[in-house]
Amino acid sequence: MTDRSSLIPLVEALANARVLIVGDVMLDHFVYGSVERISPEAPIPVLRIARETAMLGGAGNVARNVAALGGRVVLIGAIGTDVAGKRVRKLVSQETGVTDALLADKARRTSTKTRYFGGNQQMLRADEETVAPLAPRARKALLQKARQALRKCAVMVLSDYGKGVLQDGVSEALIAIAKRAGKPVVVDPKSTDYRCYRGADVITPNRRELADASGMATGTDAEVVAAAGSLIRKHALRAIIATRSQDGMTLVAARSAKAKALHLKAEAREVFDVSGAGDTVVATVAAALGAGAGLAQAAALANVTAGIVVGKVGTAVTHPAEVVAALHHQDLSSAEAKVLTLAQALERVEQWRRRDLSVGFTNGCFDLLHPGHVALLRQARRACDRLIVGLNSDASIARLKGPGRPVQPEAARAAVLASLAAVDAVVIFGDDTPLELIKGIRPDVLIKGAEYTGKLVVGAAEVRAYGGRVILADMVAGHSTTATIARMER
Repeated sequence: MTDRSSLIPLVEALANARVLIVGDVMLDHFVYGSVERISPEAPIPVLRIARETAMLGGAGNVARNVAALGGRVVLIGAIGTDVAGKRVRKLVSQETGVTDALLADKARRTSTKTRYFGGNQQMLRADEETVAPLAPRARKALLQKARQALRKCAVMVLSDYGKGVLQDGVSEALIAIAKRAGKPVVVDPKSTDYRCYRGADVITPNRRELADASGMATGTDAEVVAAAGSLIRKHALRAIIATRSQDGMTLVAARSAKAKALHLKAEAREVFDVSGAGDTVVATVAAALGAGAGLAQAAALANVTAGIVVGKVGTAVTHPAEVVAALHHQDLSSAEAKVLTLAQALERVEQWRRRDLSVGFTNGCFDLLHPGHVALLRQARRACDRLIVGLNSDASIARLKGPGRPVQPEAARAAVLASLAAVDAVVIFGDDTPLELIKGIRPDVLIKGAEYTGKLVVGAAEVRAYGGRVILADMVAGHSTTATIARMER
């Protein structure tokens, strides 16, 4: 078993990983609303739509996961020239570290999965897509893009969702290109016929996919090892990493590697959603191999990231800080995990909203926490289901308050705020105002102290413009950080 502490330097090394991802890129579209009545036209619920979101799916989600871990990605796939295809390109452009090498094919419809939710319940999924192999010209262009991209990438991922991009000999051609370049290939399989993956270095099937491909039982450790070994020998594979839900993961390597099977226990403390966990596994394995890790280390790290992502709602990703916290055995619901970057906060806000929870926002310096602060935060939390606190950075406070401030550094102030039950997340910002933070988070409720009565509340106009509320909380008289410091200096 790989020593967990040895994985921490690997997490840092993922920033050096350069990964080529080729496969079926999709658009995951989510529509949320409420159901208040049954249609008079048919015995079906009427969904009153409140909002919608979209994110990259399929191979695009693998790219998101690699980028979230710090790696760099070239993403190759086929999209249509339709509205959904344009939306996919926009989403790719917003992912830091992901290079768009997508093919636009007029003959294809962009694969789109639209999920409709009434409250917390998914009611329907509607798919729009073209499921067919690439036309000869598109196939030639894709293979040429892959050859060029692989020159600057250390590993290739084939993300097969059965939509056609990797069919009709394309996966075999890509594996041959990688072999000639001396680069490893990691496959997330869809086909049950592994002849199309012959010669790949790592394949990451789940338990059912392993059973279907091998035609063998996969209920026990021994059965998983036997099924994986059969496929390895039959198709000249280097290794199989089988994901097994609550039973964890199993790494089985070719006999030539002289390695015994490695069984890894499931890491998840609480499972909310397993969608996208397979993408997280293949992304982590590829990024780790691209950073120079061995198979055992790559599998062990993937087991950790999978444990994190299934504890989130929806198709999610994992970030290096979360992985390091998990390796240190820190509870991800602890105070340390409440201090977030803006990107992490936006991800968490999306998870909360999928659970139909309202989000509140307040901000301040919180230099020396006093009863006035505590009263504000309690009132703020009562006004929403989840409360985010924007915290001025040290540099921001120095500009606003002058030399000698803050008294407490931002790390200490964030840790104190995060320890309070009323606070669900803390985001440190370096601007003089939290306006950009508010625009990004789009809180349902903006809360400030009553001393702002008659004054301009930063972000109030923006929040009211999209239908949010602004609340001025009652203040506790006689308490302020400035007054406290003045008394200390007497």
